[in-house]
Amino acid sequence: MNIKPILLSAALLAAPFAVHAQEGTVNGAAGGAVTGAIVGGPVGAAVGGVAGAIVGTAIDPPPREVVTYVESQPVPTAPVAVEQEIVVGKPLPEKVVITPVPDQPKYAYAVVNQERVIVDPKTRVVVQVVK
Repeated sequence: MNIKPILLSAALLAAPFAVHAQEGTVNGAAGGAVTGAIVGGPVGAAVGGVAGAIVGTAIDPPPREVVTYVESQPVPTAPVAVEQEIVVGKPLPEKVVITPVPDQPKYAYAVVNQERVIVDPKTRVVVQVVK
């Protein structure tokens, strides 16, 4: 039995489902593996895990109204500076105070190193640096 066609088929079938898994409650490699296992059994789980890991690392930018809100907020009088570089996909240090965005429970913001950043309030992961 030639396994290459099976792997290719599983990868092609798992990729669209892995994208959908990112939007659900199971994300990234775990979501891709679960979806791949459902679609293609053990081989599908391996392929789906890889596809899910790649897809799961992408971070969707926040809606424009969130960015506009954050841009309009005053800069705090006591600026916060941290040594680490602030980049999308990395969490903010615990010492940085984040402020929720009203009516947008998926987003909060902070001003760090004189830059406004939008974060996921549950994980503190930066989703956008506002320029």
